[in-house]
Amino acid sequence: MIDFQPTDGLIVVDIQRDFCPGGTLAVPQGDEIIDVVNRIIKKAEEAGSVIVYTRDWHPENHLSFKAYGGIWPPHCVQWTPGAEFHPQLYLSEKGIILDKGTHPEFEAYSGFQGTGLHQIFKDRGVNRVFVVGLATDYCVKETAVDALRYRYETFVVADAVKGVNVNPDDSQKALQHIKDMGGKVILSQELLP
Repeated sequence: MIDFQPTDGLIVVDIQRDFCPGGTLAVPQGDEIIDVVNRIIKKAEEAGSVIVYTRDWHPENHLSFKAYGGIWPPHCVQWTPGAEFHPQLYLSEKGIILDKGTHPEFEAYSGFQGTGLHQIFKDRGVNRVFVVGLATDYCVKETAVDALRYRYETFVVADAVKGVNVNPDDSQKALQHIKDMGGKVILSQELLP
């Protein structure tokens, strides 16, 4: 059993309406992880860990959108219902919300890109990071990879993430890449009683 500590960071990646069933860029069964994610958030909250929620927060002319040369349909456009967190996601009062992809000219898959997240963790003495959320093969992977680059001990909770899987094995490859870089892939039962 792994116990959360005040020096741990929990990154809840992009659990937004547009990435869940019914959204413009839905991750298949993306909403099915919310219950386990909520339990993990509450356990981290009880321990006084640093909880961060990332969200895509794109201008309507973002370069990732097909109309502007990107590969994705418009999603998580600032101030639209699709950019809101999923209504069933538990938002801790102690949580910090970080927006990414806010500039039309810059992509940001990682929660560390342009958000100040590394500085937040540094200021609070975080040395171990847990990553949950959407999508395994894009923003979860890039967030975990950046956490490893910044030398955090990094865990991805396999049953608290879901992938897009443009190719059927994209999520498996993403988790393997994280392991190859020195990250750990665990199950929620290692965190939850």
